[in-house]
Amino acid sequence: MFQMPPWHQGPWAQQTAQKYGEMFTLQIASNTWVFLNSSRVVADLLEKRSAIYSSRPRFPYTSTLMSGDCRMVLQPYGPQWRAIRKIMHSILNGKNADTFAPFQDVESKQLLFDVLREPDLWWKANQRFANSVIMSVVFGKRITGSEQRQQEGKSNVDKLFDTSQEFIAALQPGANLVDTFYFLDRLPKPLKWWTRRGEEAFQRLLDVYGTEVRDLEERISKGTCPPCFASKFIEDPESGKLGETQRLFALGSLMEAGSDTSRMTLSQIVAAAATDRRWVKEAQAELDRVCGDAARLPEFSDRGKLPYLSAVAKEGFRWRPFAEIGMFHTLIKDDVYEGYHFPAGTVFTWNAWHIALNPDEYPDPLRFWPERWLDPKIQAVDPSKIQDPLAGHWSFGAGRRVCTGYHVGDSNV
Repeated sequence: MFQMPPWHQGPWAQQTAQKYGEMFTLQIASNTWVFLNSSRVVADLLEKRSAIYSSRPRFPYTSTLMSGDCRMVLQPYGPQWRAIRKIMHSILNGKNADTFAPFQDVESKQLLFDVLREPDLWWKANQRFANSVIMSVVFGKRITGSEQRQQEGKSNVDKLFDTSQEFIAALQPGANLVDTFYFLDRLPKPLKWWTRRGEEAFQRLLDVYGTEVRDLEERISKGTCPPCFASKFIEDPESGKLGETQRLFALGSLMEAGSDTSRMTLSQIVAAAATDRRWVKEAQAELDRVCGDAARLPEFSDRGKLPYLSAVAKEGFRWRPFAEIGMFHTLIKDDVYEGYHFPAGTVFTWNAWHIALNPDEYPDPLRFWPERWLDPKIQAVDPSKIQDPLAGHWSFGAGRRVCTGYHVGDSNV
């Protein structure tokens, strides 16, 4: 466990993969972790055998104590997870893109305005955009700069995103010993020094999520809430079977998943633009051909005419993965792969950083090169799949655990 750094594990995982090849094993307390270091083995195991590679390891603190076993991202593969996933997919699939497009359109225009007005604060504009667009998509309301800077204390929206950061910190390897050394969970409750901290975190989550849902229900009753994920979720009769706490976490989890991923990808694209102006000029030229020379802003209906812009977005997801060592999948039954025997309970993850920066996977991988997605001679990806958010990279996950909101995340960027 102590071989793995607590933060920014990507470079360590890359160096280890370069030493050991397509797979390597790490023993973390009683858990065996297998890192998958090529797209070939990720596809073979997490995609093609997803029926048995889609569960999660135990997290006595982060999942049970802090989240009431209701955070979808940490739930084991089973009936409860599948029920939530089914509802989410029915709302977030590409067929409902028109429901969320108006939110994304207005927030993107606000982002442009903010950057033009205060270009030195571009990073702050990205954060506001990411927070506001996911808040709009999920709860049907925008975030303004003034809402994030209330004179007396933090707004509930601020607290909502604070809980997201708290969760991400708790999920880091070694952050909570009981999530690694399971024998600690058998201690008498008075000796579990982390219990009070976890219970307080759980209560904060319920308070914050509950406040947003009550506000949503009030706006729905007044007829002032536009159609959004939460309104559709609450109206779905299947969601009523989940229980109140699970419903709150289903909505809150989308906030956690959506905000940071969009912000980080946009910031990576800005960094790429600062290091190589060539592709920026190509993107601008394509925009001018479709929209005229500053004649109008692009619309969602233009996307089919803007393949280079789609390639920029796809390259942004690949270039520096935000989930550097992927997300853990637990094997639920014994399996054999290429002579290796994996017992049930083995934890697998894809080595996202290494795969994305491996020249065997992506020619000239350190280069931000949108053309790789348009020319099969550079990258073995069908250019007709340029608008497929999952084609060619693993940033949204793999198999049955792929991010439910990948359509929204892709169109945000």
